[in-house]
Amino acid sequence: MQTGWVGGRPPAPEALPAVPDWWRTFGSLELNALQSAARADNLEIAAAVARIEQADALVRVAGANLLPSLDIGGSGARSQSAAGEGGSARYSNRFGLTLSASYEVDFWGKNAASTRSAAWAAAASRFDRETVALGIAASIANTYFAILAAQDRLRLAEGNLSIAQRSLDAIRARTAVGTATALEVAQQENLVLQQRASVPPLRLQIRQNTNALAVLTGRVPEATTIDGGSLSAVEIPAVEPGLPSDLLTRRPDIRNAEARLDAAEADVVVARAALFPRLQLTADGGVQSAALRSLFEPGAVFWSIAAGLTQPVFDAGRLQAQLAQQRARHGELLANYQQSVLSAFRDVEDALAAIVQTEQQERLQQAVVANARRAYEISEARLREGTIDLLTLLNTQQTLFQAQDALAQIRLARLQAAVALYQALGGGFDPAGVRLPAEARP
Repeated sequence: MQTGWVGGRPPAPEALPAVPDWWRTFGSLELNALQSAARADNLEIAAAVARIEQADALVRVAGANLLPSLDIGGSGARSQSAAGEGGSARYSNRFGLTLSASYEVDFWGKNAASTRSAAWAAAASRFDRETVALGIAASIANTYFAILAAQDRLRLAEGNLSIAQRSLDAIRARTAVGTATALEVAQQENLVLQQRASVPPLRLQIRQNTNALAVLTGRVPEATTIDGGSLSAVEIPAVEPGLPSDLLTRRPDIRNAEARLDAAEADVVVARAALFPRLQLTADGGVQSAALRSLFEPGAVFWSIAAGLTQPVFDAGRLQAQLAQQRARHGELLANYQQSVLSAFRDVEDALAAIVQTEQQERLQQAVVANARRAYEISEARLREGTIDLLTLLNTQQTLFQAQDALAQIRLARLQAAVALYQALGGGFDPAGVRLPAEARP
């Protein structure tokens, strides 16, 4: 934690380490374009930038107390005095030009600490901007992948609807020759209706997620379209055994908490310095004259220098209470900082576990889909031969449809786990430097 003071200037907090555009590892040009648009036009990021500008202005305000203040003034007056009996009025002029200076001697470091606090608050606002940008980038990636998943599921639903309709036509043909019953027709018709009803919610999901991407990229929803594609075309970054040793330097939220802790530490110094005497130096100088032409002659010059000492005597414990409040706030921010670190490690472990488990789940589900497809193909062939129980055909269709839909959702979860890992590591990682859970290591 940096609290030193060098050359009378506030400390310069280290910037976040540069990280690559992590979303490019997924190999989607459309996702890259969406991320670039968000960087330029997202309104939450714009608001965070405005907060940075406010914080920088407060640093300049606080730093002004470290320097003397100078004021210049000019005056001119004309007056009339009453004359005696029988006399005439008398007029007089007075002109003046003054320069005043004041400076508070910072014996106890109050003004320096105030500037230091403002500098760390400005640093925190920068880390806050990076936190916002990282969260928005993750939201864009997750929302885009959700669109791809919905498009995959929509294609599956429409394909499964064709399969169910084809089977229904075959059953109806068998009914015409007396080898199928009306109940069997009704059961297959119900499956067709179920598949048809699954289509509108997927189209709605695509539209709503497209609208969400429009807002994230600062666009009008009505004018936004997403080409999309398929999750199968998206690359999933590989994660190898290793250790995320630079986690604390990459997470902007942790750096934000650390900067606010440093600012609170400086605020404690400010509150403590308020208990001690204040020494104020003042100086006034200038020229005064009754005639404007002689305003700058040596005889018109005047000056004065003074010093004032102010010591709080009785304030009903207000300053002591303010010091206690700042110390308690420092303790609160210290606990928050420690909690941020623990939460960061938990986020990493959760994301790593999700990557491992969803990868295994996808592999197993692929086997389920292959087996369900084989069972359905056998049952469809038996249907044409007239040697199958139609209930078996119905069951194999439902099993295949559900297995395919589940596979699309599992692949989405796997991609979102990768996004979560990028976010947990502050926006980027070296795949060779990320630790897998112990149970997943060779």
